[in-house]
Amino acid sequence: MALTRKMLKAMGLEDEKIDQIIEAHTETVDGLKESLEKAQAAAKALPGVQKELVEAKVSLEAAKDSSWKDAHDKVKKEFDEYKAGVAAKEAKAAKEAAVRAYYQGKGITGKALEIAMRGSGTEIEALELGADGKIKDAAVLDALVAGDFSGLVSQTRTEGAGAATPPPDTGGGYTSKKEIMAIKDRAERRAAIAAHMDLFQKGE
Repeated sequence: MALTRKMLKAMGLEDEKIDQIIEAHTETVDGLKESLEKAQAAAKALPGVQKELVEAKVSLEAAKDSSWKDAHDKVKKEFDEYKAGVAAKEAKAAKEAAVRAYYQGKGITGKALEIAMRGSGTEIEALELGADGKIKDAAVLDALVAGDFSGLVSQTRTEGAGAATPPPDTGGGYTSKKEIMAIKDRAERRAAIAAHMDLFQKGE
């Protein structure tokens, strides 16, 4: 039942009291209307707020996943590079060991062996080893021993007292290893190396 001035008058209230009651009632009704409007507006906005919360949660989870993946990929890459580096070092060491054994079997030893190892770096890198750790194809090393490194092969004889066979004297009068290695004629270069082994053994 609505509160009206007529109803209050019938209750025997004075006009001043009626005005106070009507004014207070009006303020209460207006306050309730305002609260209702705010509640209705909030109710309308709720689905949008919920959607934003869901989207924010999805974005957060995606960011977490992405951050974890980036960190994982970085660590995996660094580990793979480390393994590859270790494998490369082990492969290089195995090849060098096999080539040393090969040269020693051909009579290249001591300082001459070190000279041969330094001079065949490219050939060593290109070699392939079998499962047994031995060189699959030593043709390129055979060529070096028969050619540029022939002067490094020990000329020691097995008969008699085992005196070393003196190398032929080329009479070139070479004074440095660099000068000898610059000789274009392979036969002449080999002879010069054999005749001046002291230059190679000095590491000049």
